[in-house]
This record gives sequence, structure tokens and C-alpha cells, in this order.
Amino acid sequence: MKRLAHWLRQHRGALLLVTLVVLGLVLATWHTRDLTVLLERGDAIADRPIAMVAVVVLMIVLFTFALPGSLGLWLIAPFHPPVVSVALLVAGSVLGALGAHMLSHRLGKRWSPGANAERLVEFLSHRSDLLTQSALRVLPGFPHSFVNYAGGVLGLPRGTFLLAALLGLTVKWGVYATAVHGAVEAIETGDALQPQTLLPLFVLAALLLLGGLVRKRIEGRSDNG
Repeated sequence: MKRLAHWLRQHRGALLLVTLVVLGLVLATWHTRDLTVLLERGDAIADRPIAMVAVVVLMIVLFTFALPGSLGLWLIAPFHPPVVSVALLVAGSVLGALGAHMLSHRLGKRWSPGANAERLVEFLSHRSDLLTQSALRVLPGFPHSFVNYAGGVLGLPRGTFLLAALLGLTVKWGVYATAVHGAVEAIETGDALQPQTLLPLFVLAALLLLGGLVRKRIEGRSDNG
């Protein structure tokens, strides 16, 4: 029982996210009409080029200053097909990662990370190859600001850093955008239990679980080191 309680504490963020997504799909079937109207209004605004550019610029600024730029997902994915959403999200997050890398490189030791960020910095100081950086980008549980600023403080080669961000975030945003787009289609059609809607959610849940395990392993290595 103690092990279960400890596991739940370790993964409460992932469990909360998955629970909210599932509950959102269920609730959406009860209020399909109102949500459809809201989505139609949002779609009318989101299709404007100026709105798309504005969201991407907002993401760049937020990621540069270690703020939650991932909120851009909810301003993009509900209103665009996954291919378009991924392109916009990758542009905003990769350019934001570049801005954060440059800013944190200038800050250097003046950046004061928390305990979790310190463990990640220590980990990346020993393992910063393309595959490792890409994996950290794909797996949830590693805030992009930590990875971005750790890369700048450590002076990781910018080419590898950006390529890893491009590869990892393309995969990650692909899963997220597909899940959100499927949820929106479920709201519009009133049928939330289609396989194409549930599959991205299962993939997302698997990534969340794997991300939690990897984070725990990194923290364990740092504590033992």
C-alpha cells in the first residue's frame, strides 16, 4: 500500500492530465452543442494568418523567458489539422528554445535552477548526445525551460541542441496535436469513443508513464552521484 501511495505521488501530474483529458471527452458529449459553437467562433479567428503568427511569436517569447509556452497548444491544435498544428508548434517551440539557449548562455552561473533542474543540468553535463536530448524532448515530465536553459548554461553545441529540439518536439507535438484534434472532432460529432480518438490518448499516457520513469532514474543517479 505504501508503494502504491508513493507511486501515485510520483506520477500525480501524469495521472491528473490523463484524467482531465478523459473526463473532458466524456463531458463533451453532454454539452456538444455549446462547445461546437465555441469551437466555430475560435476557428474563425484562428484561421487568420495574423492570429497564427501572433501565437507563434507568443510561444517564442514565453519559451525564451522560461514561461509556459506549451499553452500555445490550446490556441493552435483545436482549430487546425495536426499537420498545420505541428508545424506552428514546432516553429514556436524550437525558436523559443534557441532564444532560451542564447539567453541562458549569457546568464551563465547567474541562473539559479531548482533542485530538479540541477539534476537535469548534471545529467546533461555527462550525457548530451543527439539521441538523449531528443528523448528528453519527446518524454513529458521534462519542462522545456529546464532543457533549454540547461543547454545554454552548459554551452551545448547549438546545432545538435536545435536538431534534437526539432526531432523530439516534432514527435511530441504530433502526439499532442493528434490527441487534441481527435477530441475536438469527437465534440463536433458527438462520438467520443472512436479508436482514432482514443489511440493518441493511450500513446500520450504511455509517454507520460515512461517520462516519469526516466525522470525518476535521472534523479536517482544524481542523488547517488
